[in-house]
Amino acid sequence: MSDRSKKMEAQQREMPEPYEGNRPIPWLVIALVSAVFAWAVGYIGLTHQTNPPSYGDRRTALDFKVAAPSAGGVADGAQIYTAQCLACHQASGKGLPGVFPPLAGSEWVTGKGALTVQIVLHGVTGELTVAGTAYNGMMPMFKDKLDDGQIAAVISYIRGSFGNAAAPVDAATVASERAATADQAQPWNGDADLAGMK
Repeated sequence: MSDRSKKMEAQQREMPEPYEGNRPIPWLVIALVSAVFAWAVGYIGLTHQTNPPSYGDRRTALDFKVAAPSAGGVADGAQIYTAQCLACHQASGKGLPGVFPPLAGSEWVTGKGALTVQIVLHGVTGELTVAGTAYNGMMPMFKDKLDDGQIAAVISYIRGSFGNAAAPVDAATVASERAATADQAQPWNGDADLAGMK
């Protein structure tokens, strides 16, 4: 038997190659998918959500309103903290590990009051070491958002909360620090700018 006949015989033993062709989707599959889609739309449209709003982070619109000075002329530092700082530094003052630095036990909070004022006034960008851990983020400036009394109130609050026991800061100190660095247009560059102020 010649080589050609052997090849032809081998080819005849082979099954034809499978092909997909233009076979339509079975009607049963189309009906099932359509039924599931219609059920999902109906479920979303007709289901009444009974979850109370308190299931969120438990803050209301009033928590975000910056406290005006009370009758005695003193702003509420806790309320300002809740409105301006809590999202990053958390209710516990422990921040978020690796993302936002803690205020609890922070040398930047419990050290010189003037340094804490500078951080709140002008913010911080770049690497900042807190309790031996480096953080590389961005803290916004509050010099144009809060007045001297409000900054003094929130700094005094964080210096006396979360296990901290540092002396409060008054509005006169904030005003003095604001005037001393009035030309500071950019946030402080983390350790590079602030380490020398400790």
